[in-house]
This record gives sequence, C-alpha cells and structure tokens, in this order.
Amino acid sequence: MTTRGAPEGAAAAATAARTTSPPCPPGPGPGGPGRGGSVLVSLCALLLGMLLGALDQTIVATALPTIVSDLGGMDHISWVVTAYLLAATAATPLWGKLGDQYGRKRLFQTAIVIFLAGSALCGMARNMPELIGFRALQGLGGGGLIVLSMAIIGDIVTPRERGRYQGLFGAVFGTTSVLGPLLGGLFTEHLSWRWVFYVNLPIGIVALAAIAVALHVPVSTTRHVIDYLGSLLIAAVAACLILVATLGGTTWGWSSPQTVGLAVLGVVLAAAFVAVERRAAEPVLPLKLFRVRTFTLSAVISFVVGFAMFGAMTYLPTFLQVVQGVSPTMSGVHMLPMVVGTLLASTTAGQIVSRTGRWKVFPVVGAGVTALGLLLLHELDENSSDAELNAFFFVFGAGLGLVLQVLVLIVQNAVPYEDLGVATSGVTFFRSIGAAFGVAVFGALFAGRLGTELATALGGAPLPPGVTTGSLKTDPRGIAELPAGMRTPAEHAYAVSITDVFLYAAPVAFLAFVLAWFLHEERLRGSVTAPDLAETLAPNPVERSSYEEVSRALSVLGTREGRREIYERITARAGQDLLPAASWLLLRIGRDGAVDPAALAERTSVPLDIVMAAARQVEERRLARRDGLELVLTEQGREIARRLAAAREESLAALLGDWWGPDRPTDLVRLVAELGAELSGCDAERPHETASKRPYGTVA
Repeated sequence: MTTRGAPEGAAAAATAARTTSPPCPPGPGPGGPGRGGSVLVSLCALLLGMLLGALDQTIVATALPTIVSDLGGMDHISWVVTAYLLAATAATPLWGKLGDQYGRKRLFQTAIVIFLAGSALCGMARNMPELIGFRALQGLGGGGLIVLSMAIIGDIVTPRERGRYQGLFGAVFGTTSVLGPLLGGLFTEHLSWRWVFYVNLPIGIVALAAIAVALHVPVSTTRHVIDYLGSLLIAAVAACLILVATLGGTTWGWSSPQTVGLAVLGVVLAAAFVAVERRAAEPVLPLKLFRVRTFTLSAVISFVVGFAMFGAMTYLPTFLQVVQGVSPTMSGVHMLPMVVGTLLASTTAGQIVSRTGRWKVFPVVGAGVTALGLLLLHELDENSSDAELNAFFFVFGAGLGLVLQVLVLIVQNAVPYEDLGVATSGVTFFRSIGAAFGVAVFGALFAGRLGTELATALGGAPLPPGVTTGSLKTDPRGIAELPAGMRTPAEHAYAVSITDVFLYAAPVAFLAFVLAWFLHEERLRGSVTAPDLAETLAPNPVERSSYEEVSRALSVLGTREGRREIYERITARAGQDLLPAASWLLLRIGRDGAVDPAALAERTSVPLDIVMAAARQVEERRLARRDGLELVLTEQGREIARRLAAAREESLAALLGDWWGPDRPTDLVRLVAELGAELSGCDAERPHETASKRPYGTVA
C-alpha cells in the first residue's frame, strides 16, 4: 500500500528494533496469557460479553411499539433508546481507563453484572419512567462490554494472532445487526416484549462463569489520571440539549422558564467542560483535536450519521407495525434490507479504501445517498408496497455504510501518533452523541406532529367509549377499535407524523454532504486499515490507546495472506528473488542456528511441501548446507539473512509512514520489534496441517 511520507532513519529503525527484540512472545499456547486451551473458552466468553452489548443495540427497536402500547407514553418512546445511548457513551472512556488501572477482568465482570441488573429491571418495569431509568443503568454496564472485551483481546493474544480473532468480533456485530430485529420481533410476538431484556440473563450468566474459570489476563501497570469531571460534564451538556430538544415546544413552551433555564445551563456546562478539558492531564476529548480540520469535519459528519441512523432505526419499526400493520416479527424482516445495505457498503468501502488509499469519494457519495434515502423514506405511506419499502430501506442503509468505516480511517490518518487513540474514540463519540440527539429530536418532532395530525384526521367526530385523541397518541392499539371509516385517517396521521421526521432530517444529511467536499484527501499510511465493525456499528465509542490502534491495524500481518505479502515485500526490499517461504526459512535458521525442515513443518502451521520447497531453494543457492538432518547457514546465507532481517524491520517501519520519524515513540519501536520477532517464526507449536488447507507459498 502507498504510504504517506518516506520513513526517516529506516536503517536506524532496524538496528533499534533488533537490539530491543524480545524473545518469542507468549501466544495463546502453553505458557501464554491464555494458558493453553483455555484461550478458546476465554474468547467465547468475550464474544458472549460483546454479544450482549451488540444485540441490545438492535433487538429493542422492533419491540418499542409494543412496549409503548403496554406501558403508554408514545411521546417518550425516544427516551427508551436515548437513556441507554447517553449512559453508555459517557461511561465508555471511564471503563477503558479503569480497566487499565484496576484490571480488565474484574471490570469486565462488573460491567456484565451492571448490564444484567439493568436488563432484569427493564424486564420488570411497570411504567415508562421506570423503563427509562433502568435503561440508563443498563447503558452504564453496556458502555464497558464492547470496549473491555476488545481490550482484553490484546492481553491474551499476540499482535500476529490478533487480526484473526478480531474478525470473530466483527462477525458478532454483523450477525447481531441482522438477527437483532428478527429476535426482537419474535420475542415480542410469541412471548413478551419483556423477553427482549430477559434474554440477556442466561447469556450473561454463561459469560460470567466462563470468564471466572478460564480468563486469565495479565495485570496491567498502566496508571491514568481519569477525567471523571470531563466525562460528567459532557454527558450533562448532552442531556441538557436533548431535554431542550425533546420537551421544548411540547411539554414546556419555548419561552418557558424550564426551557430557557435548561438552555442556559447547557451553555454554562459547555463552557465549564472546555475549561476542564484544557487543564485535564488525560482529557476525555482533547480540544487540540479540533485544530485538525479533518477531525473537526469528520466529527460533524459522524454526528449527522448517528443522528440519521439511530433516529430512523428507532421509528421505522413503529411505522411498519402501526401504519403498515405488519407483525413485530415481519417488521424485523423488513428492516433487514437497511442492515444488509449498511453492512455491505461499509465493508466494501473499508476494503477499497484500505487497498487503494483513496477515500474522499465515499463520505461525499455516502452523505448524498443518505440524504436521498431520507427523502425516499419520506415518500412512504400506508399504501407503500413491500418492494418500495425494501428498496428505500436498502438505499438509506447503503448511504450510511459508505460513510461509517471511512470516517474512522481518515481521522486515524490525519492525526499525530500520540493522538491516534483519542481521535479514534473521539469521532465515534460524536456519532454516539448524534445518535442520542437524533433519537430525541426525532421523538420530539414525531410527538408534536402526531397530536396535530390525529386531531385533524378525526375532525372532532364521536369516538368509541374509552378512545380519545390523547389515548390514540399514547397507545396505537386504539386504532383497531375505531370504526372502519376512521381507521385509515388515523393510520395516515401516524404515517405522516413519522415520515415527515425523515424530511426534516434530510437537510441535516445534506449539510454533511456539503461538508464532505471540504475534506482534504491525503494518501493513507500503510498502518491505517479498515476498522473493526465494533467501531463502525457500535453507537458507543471504543476507547483504545494509540499503541493498541496501530497494533490492531498491523495485526493483518498475522493472517496467512498477510504473512505471505509481507515476506514478498521483505524479499524484494532485500534485493533477492527467493520464494517467500525461503526468506522465512533463512530468518528462522538465523534465529535458531540450525533447523530440521521436516520437524519445523510438524511444529508450525507451514505445510511440509512448502517448507521442503524452500529448503531445496536455499540449498541450491548455497545459502544453507546440511548438517545431518538440519540446515545451517553458509557465510553467504548469513549475509542474506542479515539483509532480510534489516528489510523486515524497514518494511514494518515503512507502514507507519510519517509516524516513524526521528522522535518516534519507544512503544512503536517495541511494536515493530515484536512483530518482527513473530514474523521470523515465533509460532505456537501446533499440529501439522495439510497443504490443501492454505494457498501455495503461505508462510507462518
């Protein structure tokens, strides 16, 4: 991949990395952090923990219309989602830093317990205020599920193996995005909406048991000055703004003392937040990031994406169930085109950008398609066909997907290394705030419009006993009790109230389209790769250090295809025309002194025929000679191995682009050394696998 800026001092980098190279780091085999086979159990436990957080983000939406019908309070439906998002967003950075400070295993268990307690209480809620409060408690725990599970992966597996395991986490998010709406509909229709929350309990209990028995995480010595005040203030500012948007003009007049007071309080708290962040040792949102134009523009676009995505996801099931008259299960089915569109577009855009280094077209086109999708959703009504619904949902989802992955990529590319971690979490933080704000604003617009539309639709006509305009507004089940001639106008009132919200949101998406044109395209560093689906789809930010972000990106070298590619690059940089496996074998012999090719194939994941082909080549080139069954380097072979070792470190350093300068951080030097050591052959000893299981020339 093309890198931005030539790395300075690559030869010095090689020397520094080699002199600090550790012995083969422990992997998930015997003696490593995972303690043998228990690493698989640990990973399953982490996946279950992430499943809880990921599933909750998609399973609740399809149950919301039924929840409102049971508990009442259609005008407060948005707070069921907003309370969770706001609490999770505020808590996420705290979970990340507390995990560093007090041990991630203990914190992860605490997060699961809080989440399960909130889930159980949500299932037992007797009214809407109780449900909203318990959702906030659930969000406090949910904020830690994703960030801690992803951080623990870095504790129990080496960088070389991390890419493979992170793919499993991405698969969990992709799967739950599809299954969540379906499961929410099935539970609501065939059991009770309360099972949308109760389903978390058995999953969480299994995860807790597996974590307690199998998860062994090294104790971290990292100490943080945690920005408690900054986290509290930013959450308070967001809450004030959301309350003004939700209650202003409806419950309270725009000029009422409550609305004005909340607005003033929000401004005061925002000023206090800025003052606190300027002095904080480790600010939750460093203000210097806003001096980077790409970050500022990306933050605004992320806000808009969150605003549109979660606002629509919250109210589309209500449209489907109340206006279209479909069952909760079928409303989940109808939501699938949007989810599939998001997943396909997001994954495709991320891969294309990572391979080509060109990215500007995606946020521009994505924001434009999102605005178009909102306009199409505005055209829906009670007579819309399934084909229209599916097509419009897919267009809207694809527009969101084109933006999601790319925003994280370009921010990572634009900031200095020391700000990489906070910038990554910062851009997803704004998407989270946008999501909470969007759901609340959509809710306020919907509630305000619904009362007016119902009054107009019913026109003062006599209603059945027990049915009023107010009761229809809070409980849509009352529509079924209306006379046939009044049912259609009432359904149309709901349709107009929901779809007009999408019309109001379209100019906001168009603003993102305009702003995207001002993004300045720069070539991506080789170490900037498509982010995890956890960062793409999760509404709460994923808090990782700069070191962890680079380690995650470079972990693609741990895949079989990645190892082959890096050895091809190493061989070319060293000026040799060897097989990739032959270069690997020379480095392995240079490290161990002597190697038996047949025994090496048994101990590692490299097929026997590949190892023997490499052995034949190094013997024919007189780079190694036989000493019994073992190969040892000749003088010429030792020189080639030295060149390959230097090229290996230079290739890794080149991926870092201008982060690898004269003042490069010591943790980057350490990471390059670790990856170099692993690439030279620090394999967990594994049984032999046949050559048919991997492509020719793949190396360990």
